[in-house]
Amino acid sequence: MSGIAGTDAARLLEIAHASLAHGLRHGSALRVEPAAESPALRAPGASFVTLRAEGRELRGCIGTLEPVRALAADVAENAYRAAFHDPRFAPLRAEEARAVELHVSLIGEPERLDVRSEAELVMLLRPGEDGLILRLDSLRATFLPEVWEALPEPPEFVRALKRKAGLPAGFWSDRLEAFRYSTTSLAGGRVFA
Repeated sequence: MSGIAGTDAARLLEIAHASLAHGLRHGSALRVEPAAESPALRAPGASFVTLRAEGRELRGCIGTLEPVRALAADVAENAYRAAFHDPRFAPLRAEEARAVELHVSLIGEPERLDVRSEAELVMLLRPGEDGLILRLDSLRATFLPEVWEALPEPPEFVRALKRKAGLPAGFWSDRLEAFRYSTTSLAGGRVFA
């Protein structure tokens, strides 16, 4: 994902922070008017927003893998949902918000990987660089490139993603689809400094 200049990156982080604050005060995502944003932020885009408590502990992560709305609106919605609607966590409370750090990942165009086995898939992956999507019928899961920090070995990375998708770690099928993608990372610092 290229084309996001410094000013646009700063604006996306501002939108994410504002959407979290709006969610705490009003219980909804910040409404963004795409027409008021730059061309890059008006264009359809996909993003993930990750929240971490106490520096490293995951506190929420929600996103989209395909462009379904203006990038600015996508970031606002995903920031709100990561804080208040990630089913793995209770909604963010005001008293814990100061200890939460925000990170925005802009999702590049997924590239289909034509693989016939897990071994082929593992060989094609670029640790630390690739995000990965696995899809089988209605099951789908993804790991952002940041997950390589916790799962640095490609076989472990793939097996953990299969489990996340609801599949056994040793599962393989000719119908299993794999896509890799890159991200542009925007570190937003603490939610409320």
